[in-house]
Amino acid sequence: MRLTLALCFGLLCGAARADPAFWKHEWPETDFSTSSVTNWVEIISGGPPKDGIPALSDPRFIPVAQETRIEDREPVIALEIAGEVPRAYPIRYLTWHEIVNDVVGDVPVAVTFCPLCNSALAFDRRVEGQMLTFGVSGKLRNSDMVMYDRETQSWWQQALGQGIVGEMTGVRLAHLPSWMEDFAGFKARNPDGLVMDEPEWNRPYGRNPYRGYDTSHRPFLYSGEVPPHGIPPLMRVVRVGDRAWPMDRLAAEGVIREAGVVLEWTPGQASALDAETIAAGRDVGSVRVRDAAGRDQPHDVMFAFAFHAFWPEGEWMLAR
Repeated sequence: MRLTLALCFGLLCGAARADPAFWKHEWPETDFSTSSVTNWVEIISGGPPKDGIPALSDPRFIPVAQETRIEDREPVIALEIAGEVPRAYPIRYLTWHEIVNDVVGDVPVAVTFCPLCNSALAFDRRVEGQMLTFGVSGKLRNSDMVMYDRETQSWWQQALGQGIVGEMTGVRLAHLPSWMEDFAGFKARNPDGLVMDEPEWNRPYGRNPYRGYDTSHRPFLYSGEVPPHGIPPLMRVVRVGDRAWPMDRLAAEGVIREAGVVLEWTPGQASALDAETIAAGRDVGSVRVRDAAGRDQPHDVMFAFAFHAFWPEGEWMLAR
């Protein structure tokens, strides 16, 4: 696993500096008097500074039939909003940018990916009539990305879609149904769909800077409890609300119908956090979550340690 020494240094220094008085120097416009954070040691620097990982806004798209750089096994985040052309956001780009601010029809969206938690979520960017624009703060909490909005400089927990520091503390973003799948699956279902074009940044798109991460024994930049029931910390789980289904169970059963949802696993998607190139990653499969009527439901495929950290009282849906 190739993780930078800068990030390691961030872990050591971050714990010592995780105090609102220190963060005020870097974030003079953030209201630290309002926060849901009770233990500031949980917030550390991930290494890069504010906007050191550059979020994208107003990306370009091309028809999937014209895309020749992305291999069929590579993961994309699929976003299908009723009445609009389906869009695919390749993980090869989100690995290096983590947030895409886009507008689909009349819906402003934030498509997000936190590599350290494998959390891929899409949100509606409207809050009480105001449209927010999100950036990467450079901070981590329980190894999960802390986003910020440029309008109020509030901090947001990506895994929760919730404001944790500043004016937007306690506010929740609407979670939109989206899912990670292999590009071949997206193309087959949406031959007239769109895929995000390559950003105009000098990045080694298609390479994985976290090689071997999702087969590690311990999460990076995380000091919390490990999951219960002997579940490996970096096992993928499918989170729906405050319930989590271990991926090994879903992969073995193929389809699970319980708790009011239908979870379906299909092979073909490469892990974005395994091999040196994303396309060469081992097969981790793709997941769709629907209700009994077949409607896509908001969910996340995240690592077990992150689910336990943010939903410590959550329900583990183990094999029966």
